[in-house]
Amino acid sequence: MPVYEYKAFTPNGESRTGICDADTAREAREKLRKDNVHVVSLREIDSVDEPSKFSFSGFFKRKKKIGELAIVTRQFATLLESGIPMADALRALSEQIQNRDLEAVFRTVREKISGGSSLAEAMGNYPQYFDDLYVNMVKAGEAAGNVDVVLKRLSDFLIKQGRVRNKVGAALMYPMIMVGVGVIVVTILMIFVVPKIVTLIKARGQDLPIPTMILIAASNFLANYWYLLVLGFFAVSLTFGALRRSPKGRYAIDGFTLRMPIFGELFTKQAISRFSTTFSTLLKSGVPVLECLLIVKNVVNNSVFAGVLDDVHNRIMEGADISSPLKASKIFPPAVGYMVSIGEQSGRLEEILDRLSEAYDEEVDLAVQKMTAALEPVLILSMAGVVAFIVIAILLPMLQLSNV
Repeated sequence: MPVYEYKAFTPNGESRTGICDADTAREAREKLRKDNVHVVSLREIDSVDEPSKFSFSGFFKRKKKIGELAIVTRQFATLLESGIPMADALRALSEQIQNRDLEAVFRTVREKISGGSSLAEAMGNYPQYFDDLYVNMVKAGEAAGNVDVVLKRLSDFLIKQGRVRNKVGAALMYPMIMVGVGVIVVTILMIFVVPKIVTLIKARGQDLPIPTMILIAASNFLANYWYLLVLGFFAVSLTFGALRRSPKGRYAIDGFTLRMPIFGELFTKQAISRFSTTFSTLLKSGVPVLECLLIVKNVVNNSVFAGVLDDVHNRIMEGADISSPLKASKIFPPAVGYMVSIGEQSGRLEEILDRLSEAYDEEVDLAVQKMTAALEPVLILSMAGVVAFIVIAILLPMLQLSNV
């Protein structure tokens, strides 16, 4: 069934916009007329039924905030838990979703279910909203008859993952802002302030000290060839993007990221936390171990860890356990391998993974604090050193003149 986006006016003269599903545009107008609104414009949303993985709109949709989908998933679980039929639950859910695109997706999912599709199949048509983890967990929930329970786990998982990402993002944002502000201040000094002062110094006809000559050269370069720096920045960004798109390049970059001082520890612990949380959530929902590993390796967001999990998957296919390849990987800490081994032997792997997740969430918090504590004085001293050099380079000629 097509989905239409409309603009209308209420009897009170207030403007109203929204989405309506109907077989035809005429039927959509009649539906809206029954709701006592006057339709001004109506258009069919073509991109909802057949989303493209490679379109620009699909790219931006994949960047939607996790928290929004987590809230909708929790509401969906609550409706199903209350005994409301799935089609009615989807209808009620789509009527209260604020995001237009997400509302259209859930309306279309409901129509596909009414046409005989399963919930997992319907959601699988929208990978920009429902990734492999989401779809496979829903599929397992449908097989076990506990979709509401699975959706609650999914909501908790999405909220937890969003919280961890926000912590790391906030920690990285602080040094980025400091560096950005420092670069802007120094650039303004070098382009607008330093040349005027240097002109006064040169007018006195005295020999300039080496720091002042270096400062003048740097100021002239920024003033006359700033576009080379801009081009260089874009060239480095494009090269980095090209490397990230190639398997070997991404593996090398991810490996370097894990070995970086200060940052490497944080990214490693974040990946292990994500691995533990995702693996545990999938196992609890009834997803087979081999499918879990295939999904988890795409969730850890690091090709080095993904390679280890791919090896674990292949070793299990050959009859090995999960813990042995983890212990031999040298990427996962030995404690992780031993705890997974205990979970396998005791039959409580999900519980052990939950404990690992909690432990590494705390480790991520500590790593964020350590990183912030280490970077703050380094950045402050670096910016202070640059400014001090500029001040010294300007004052030295003045001091020489006063001693003459």
